[in-house]
Amino acid sequence: MATKNAQTLIPKLTKDNYDSWCIRLKAFLGSQECIEIVQYGYDEPESKEVEDTLQEAEKQVLKANRKKDNKAKTIIYQGLDEAIFEIIASTEISKAIWEALQQKYKGADRIKKIRLQSLRGEFELLQMKASESISDYHTRIMVIVNQIRRNGEPLTDARITEKILRSLDPKFDFVVVAIEESK
Repeated sequence: MATKNAQTLIPKLTKDNYDSWCIRLKAFLGSQECIEIVQYGYDEPESKEVEDTLQEAEKQVLKANRKKDNKAKTIIYQGLDEAIFEIIASTEISKAIWEALQQKYKGADRIKKIRLQSLRGEFELLQMKASESISDYHTRIMVIVNQIRRNGEPLTDARITEKILRSLDPKFDFVVVAIEESK
């Protein structure tokens, strides 16, 4: 019964949600105690003969690592649709699957730089709409801030606050002045 409930918690990867999917899946893999296998992998013996020479404790560690790897693969597979699954179907270990998905959706450094540049521009151009609540505007800003941070650029809370105060609708000018004076 617990397994069925766990399966419903696994988000589906789409072409547009890799960053949030990755965060959620890492958390889920961590809760299932198999995130380390996905991130760092494990040493698989080169052959059956090499495996037979392992000591009993080493065989137990290998067995536990294989079990965690299979568990991680199962979790990752549940988060993929058929088309995406076909891309990684021939990949045998969870670390390689994770890296293949990263390569496909995260993109190369050049693409990441372009994405960051676009997000920076979007952040700088944000202005509160006259009909928008402060809460909605804050949410809109934080969505972009989190995307910028996920792509590796740190944004300080002070810079975000300054941006919010600078770009509020003119009807809030008296509040902005009061906040700036109270500092």
